[in-house]
Amino acid sequence: MAESAGAPGSAGVVGIGTDLVDVDRFRTVLRRRPSVADRLFTPGERTYAQRAVDPSARLAARFAAKEAALKALGYGLGGMRMAEIEVVRDDDGRPEILLHGAARSRAAEHGVSRWLVSLSHTDRLAQATVVALAR
Repeated sequence: MAESAGAPGSAGVVGIGTDLVDVDRFRTVLRRRPSVADRLFTPGERTYAQRAVDPSARLAARFAAKEAALKALGYGLGGMRMAEIEVVRDDDGRPEILLHGAARSRAAEHGVSRWLVSLSHTDRLAQATVVALAR
């Protein structure tokens, strides 16, 4: 875990995570077991994805962001539900991480006050990079 140099009060990096998801494989899992989407995603995430031509690609990118957020914190789920990590869009359309329940508590233990999120997907791959920052 590194801290960034800079002016007093500048954000320090708690951790960085990245994840890559095979969209076709993810689509197959969702098709075979539709209940998986209910466990992994909030209603808002599912609604947002359904507005796309390819909802599976959007969900795969959000799943990658959730995995990347866990990596940025330095561990796996351990008592958290994946839906406690929510990927939303801010007023300008940029992705953001919102935490709920145990995920919020775990991030607070690490001093995380905000997240930087980058998502990208094609018809084959979804990728996310997440940086956890503390003040």
